Amino acid sequence: MKNILVDIVLQRLVIGIFILFGVSILITLGVEALSGDVCSAILGQAAEPSTVAACQAKLGLNDPMHIRYGNWLVNVIQGDFGTSLANNREVSEQIGKRLGNTLYLALTTAMFAVPIGILLGVIAALYRNTAIDHTISTTTLTTISSPEFFLAYILMAIFAVKLGWLPAISNISPSMGFLERLQASALPVATLALITVAHMMRMTRASIVSLLASPYIEMAKLKGLTPGRIIVKHALPNAWSPIIQVVVLNLAYMVVGVVVIEVVFVYPGLGALIVDAVLNRDLPVIQGTAMVFAAAYVLLFILADMLSMLANPRLRHRR
Repeated sequence: MKNILVDIVLQRLVIGIFILFGVSILITLGVEALSGDVCSAILGQAAEPSTVAACQAKLGLNDPMHIRYGNWLVNVIQGDFGTSLANNREVSEQIGKRLGNTLYLALTTAMFAVPIGILLGVIAALYRNTAIDHTISTTTLTTISSPEFFLAYILMAIFAVKLGWLPAISNISPSMGFLERLQASALPVATLALITVAHMMRMTRASIVSLLASPYIEMAKLKGLTPGRIIVKHALPNAWSPIIQVVVLNLAYMVVGVVVIEVVFVYPGLGALIVDAVLNRDLPVIQGTAMVFAAAYVLLFILADMLSMLANPRLRHRR
């Protein structure tokens, strides 16, 4: 079994490397397709053409795109993400300062969202086709269907503007304590949790309901076991594989899909960093941040596959 797991992980890692390479090319082409460059963004529209040209020459923007991309790729392989064109600071330094905030947001959200999502899924499956099930399903379907920024602004309007319980701007700093930081980031955490809880709840419910028609579940019913015991002791352990998949993929979303939420709440994470970099046409920062996002996705996908195979032995066989 260990050899099979190692082979599959190595295959996923090789595929992940090619995915990262493709992402880097797409990001470079996308930024190159934008109008203007970092010199025009920094100096403004009123700058003299000669000044802009001198800035471009100094930053090496006059070199062909494939040469600049090749130099960047060689440096990244050596562990150097380069220097920001906008502020002349190391890209790795900027990413390092923001990465901790994004991971804190993702892990704090997961701490609340994962148990709540699984619990709601179990309750909906236990009381399926009842008012409780319909209420939970309708609520989660509403949150999934709503855009992220819409949910964010609704929560902001209620808890920050109307009630005044929570700050509308999530301005956190390393000097804050855990409770103080939790209060400052409560609204973005709640927005992320509403979305991810809905996904996890629906997958948990669907997995358990599909197993309730299995022969061993019917046998458990004939033995006189209560519905709650049947779900918790018999159905839920066999539903862990798809549940693990959706939980880990939602963790990936919490890390990567926070761009809109961080911008809405002015949260100092990687999402806000990449948006500022796009506005300034700061290609090294965009490339570095995008590679971090892509690497997080690839690693979490591999983790999801490994955990699913551990939970379901049938997935370890190629057939």
